[in-house]
Amino acid sequence: MFFKSILEYTKNLIIGGLFVSLCSTAFIRGASGAACNDNMDCQSSWLTLTPEEKINVFSFGEDYKGFMDKARSELTFVTEAIKIAKENGFQPLNDDSPMTPGARYYDNNRDRAVSLIVIGTDDLSSGFHVIGSHIDSPRLELKNVPLYGKGEFALFQTNYHGGMKRHQWTNVPLALIGRVDKKDGTTIQINIGMNEDDPIFLIPELSPHTDRGYGNKTVSEHLTAEDMDPIIAHIPGPNGNDVSDQVENYLKITYGIKRGDLVSAELLLIPAMKSRDMGFDRGLIAAYGQDDRLASYTNVRAILDINIPTKTAIAHLVDNEEVGNVNNTGAKSQYFSNLISRLIEAKMGKNMRESYVRRALSNSRMISIDVNPGINPMRPNAWEPLNAPRLGYGVNLKLYGRGFNANSEYIAYIRKTLDDANVPWQTATYKVGTAGGGTIGGEFSRQDMNVIDFGVPVLSIHTPYAVSSKVDIWNLYRACNAFFKR
Repeated sequence: MFFKSILEYTKNLIIGGLFVSLCSTAFIRGASGAACNDNMDCQSSWLTLTPEEKINVFSFGEDYKGFMDKARSELTFVTEAIKIAKENGFQPLNDDSPMTPGARYYDNNRDRAVSLIVIGTDDLSSGFHVIGSHIDSPRLELKNVPLYGKGEFALFQTNYHGGMKRHQWTNVPLALIGRVDKKDGTTIQINIGMNEDDPIFLIPELSPHTDRGYGNKTVSEHLTAEDMDPIIAHIPGPNGNDVSDQVENYLKITYGIKRGDLVSAELLLIPAMKSRDMGFDRGLIAAYGQDDRLASYTNVRAILDINIPTKTAIAHLVDNEEVGNVNNTGAKSQYFSNLISRLIEAKMGKNMRESYVRRALSNSRMISIDVNPGINPMRPNAWEPLNAPRLGYGVNLKLYGRGFNANSEYIAYIRKTLDDANVPWQTATYKVGTAGGGTIGGEFSRQDMNVIDFGVPVLSIHTPYAVSSKVDIWNLYRACNAFFKR
């Protein structure tokens, strides 16, 4: 189980017009009917759930919200994932770790990426079953010399991580989280704004009374990237000193941080709102960071709930997808192939050869899971309806065309995996030439692995508060679990 005991709670929820009392239960993996059959006749997977399965869906959603409110960044996701992995029998991977079937290991990549591994019964050279996902999300980051004063306010200079519509991040309560690494080797953890009694920060927008001359500008012109600086203080110091000097003094007294220490800091501004149920029926979840900690959460949950797989299973969680899979914690790093080498060397010792690593990668199957935009009821024309993913209709197989699809035989393998486990699925293809996006999948297909992209549909991706369907989250977990076990 994910926790030592599933969250106990009782709530009256409206589900399909019926009030259902949710009580403390063990998580039961029941089978739900497919959202689409071989004739591609589809229906909402909510309609296929038994009352018992609805309880599972809502219980899973509670655990998800609790995790998302702790795992607000790559650093905090890795911390929480390792904590939970240890509670479920995972141990650090060492060079001499036994490759015994059922052995459970984790490997921490610089606190910003992590892999969870369960050793299977098949020989490692026969390949692995890997599910990859990313744990970074769009946000604002502090520049390395961020603190300045302007108009009798103190502000932070920011940069952006990942694609965003800038106006959506104004007038939103922001929290400051991250770490400051000092020259003496100490690390200062920062977390301001998530507790109810904490202050928050905010990028103020012009009021409608004072924006004449701005109304005719395009959205991108209205706010430039250099305009995304939040107010962080207001009270001037003695003798009218600059407000930014007061902030510097506060940081020195409270955290022992000087301005120069901010050069070696990773400080993020993220929405301070906590995850919430959405709608009268509580079938939706509004939360920050669902691209793509939604997929990563289900990935972690799925590998925790397997015993001894046939193929060695790896939940591979990486950083920096939103900015091109860069750095030594991103998918372009050699970290993953090095990890496979370490596993094979731990098994074979001096008999290990590099060709075994290449063979293992070529024989491996991978799913790259990442959420994608679902049909928005206010803007349905952004999608071509026949291939548009809808919230509540299950896992969506991403079929891009133009040479980017998985091979048809691997798509068939995935269809069978999902159908055998009664996991509802649908397809997702953007309107030709009008939209796009990337995942980590391409970086692994370059290593000669069999890779397919899929995920679940989400509304308002890359905004401070995205929206997902609880039943899709649950079914993505079930899809990952079925793949690991096959």
